[in-house]
Amino acid sequence: MKKAKDWGQLCPNPECEEYNKYNPGGIISVNSYQTQSGKRRIFKCKSCGEKFAETRNTVFFDLRVPEEKVIMVLKMCVVAMSLSQISFVIGVREETILRWIERAYEQAERINAYLLKNLAITQVQIDEMWNFVKKKKLEGQKNGAEAPAGEAEGRQWIWLSYAPESCLLLATVVGPRTKENAEKLIARTAQVVKGVPCFFSDGFSCYWQALVKTYHQWLTFPRTGKRGRPRKPVQLPHPQLVYAQLVKTKANGKLKSIDTRIRAGAERLKSLGLKVSTSLVERLNLTLRTSIAPLVRKTNSFCKQQSTLRHRVVFFHAFYNFARPHMSLRLPLCSESETVPLFHSKYLPRTPAMAAGITQHVWSFGELLSAKFPVV
Repeated sequence: MKKAKDWGQLCPNPECEEYNKYNPGGIISVNSYQTQSGKRRIFKCKSCGEKFAETRNTVFFDLRVPEEKVIMVLKMCVVAMSLSQISFVIGVREETILRWIERAYEQAERINAYLLKNLAITQVQIDEMWNFVKKKKLEGQKNGAEAPAGEAEGRQWIWLSYAPESCLLLATVVGPRTKENAEKLIARTAQVVKGVPCFFSDGFSCYWQALVKTYHQWLTFPRTGKRGRPRKPVQLPHPQLVYAQLVKTKANGKLKSIDTRIRAGAERLKSLGLKVSTSLVERLNLTLRTSIAPLVRKTNSFCKQQSTLRHRVVFFHAFYNFARPHMSLRLPLCSESETVPLFHSKYLPRTPAMAAGITQHVWSFGELLSAKFPVV
């Protein structure tokens, strides 16, 4: 008996009972059409009869330009090229580039939500990186003053959580340096990892409160039978929570000392034999600054809206994990004693997602922009 072909498509009809589900036999190819980028298929859902194009729910849907041009523009967005430079080279308006970036952001959100979950992570390094949106300070503020919570302009920060074992970027947040955004970063990280990993950060005080809010237990007190109100439950850190800080002291722009403070889980940290460090997430900060144009220091390519900065950071998040091979993760294809013919590859490239066991290959840029996953 002939087996139904799995086209890797999802029914886009919200009223269909097969909506947002993988069903290899439920989606069939009924027609094809020619585009500037080659032949594309038209599919049909057998349950509801909905017909849809191959590019539905991808970055390329309903675009009247070659897909190669869209790919080239978005590639330039992850190598620190400004919108004006891309517009001059490719011949596309800046407004159009921003719309394509927004589509890439929506695609990256779907990929991250579906694939980044229940990961076995032992340690997490967290950090925040300074930037600004539209202007460096708000009206009436002094230089260096932080933007208030909910403010979309002024001093904005890119918050990162990073797994050094697989070089995987776990979660990102864009916003002011406030307690609310620290809690948002920890909450998003908790949705990705499995269990309670060890957390390492700098001396920013809000991380401790955010960690206890996410990883905690309640201590309740029995009623004593005496007069007066009963004692309220107390929120305590989770027994498995490990949190350590590296507090750096600087003077005249030079590093004077580094102090290690273990806020919770000293015994577990010692049993795991982990070193308290934030060096890798700080190195990741440099990668972002050399890859995203608005994050480059002393640039005139800064974002005018917070949403635009968030779109670019989230898109780079997916690109970094799935389509950007990491040199420290590559595997040798032969032993040191073997001689490799000239121009033959000596190493197998791997991405952070491959090292974490999420995928089995390096994604192409086109695959990153067109992969389909159920909406979580």
